[in-house]
Amino acid sequence: GSLIHLMTTRLRLAAHTLRRPRRAQHTLARAQHTLASLPARVRIYELGARDGLQNEQRIVDAATKIELIHRLARMGASSVETTSFVSARAVPQMADCEAVMAGVEQREGTDYPVLVLNLKGFERAKAAGARSIAVMAVPSVTFARKNNNCTPAETVERAATVAAAANAAGMRVRGYVSCALGCPFEGAMEPAAVADLAEGLQAAGCHEVCLADTIGTGTPGSMRALLLEVLPR
Repeated sequence: GSLIHLMTTRLRLAAHTLRRPRRAQHTLARAQHTLASLPARVRIYELGARDGLQNEQRIVDAATKIELIHRLARMGASSVETTSFVSARAVPQMADCEAVMAGVEQREGTDYPVLVLNLKGFERAKAAGARSIAVMAVPSVTFARKNNNCTPAETVERAATVAAAANAAGMRVRGYVSCALGCPFEGAMEPAAVADLAEGLQAAGCHEVCLADTIGTGTPGSMRALLLEVLPR
């Protein structure tokens, strides 16, 4: 009985060993199919100098920010979001926005957008030499109230007002739907609500709309569900 058991075990191991190359070939074929379906070129929109720094407790000096922006541009990013023209009291890290804009040597072929939330911020950005801007809408009631002091519908209205002024000045406008895949206060967002805001931003004159996974809770599945709601619009 023990001899038969040993032989059976060896046969199973041999069969498993024979199957492994076939599985490896199948995995390789799947990987090659996936790679073949990817686009030949991608566009990098870099947020590190603005979104990456704005919540840092230690203030980063303007010279360091400028050097970071220059390096990101040399790295090959198509767009480097440079700073935000918002209240210095609300976002102390961005209080030097004018100085940063003045110090950045803009490379040909690279876009340097700035975030603005209202007309006052837009006028400051325009005076500082900004050529393109980004505006924001929020589907979460709580996040909109805490971050923008308004309702989700009002975030779109404000964005539309700024976008109209920017378009009239010949500036490009990018629209964000912030917290598109999840809110730190309310959890997952309804895809239909996000799609409504994206549609509003597009109608307002945004040349592109970003569905931002602000807090990093998105998954391939939740993004697929969101795109199925947004793209038909």
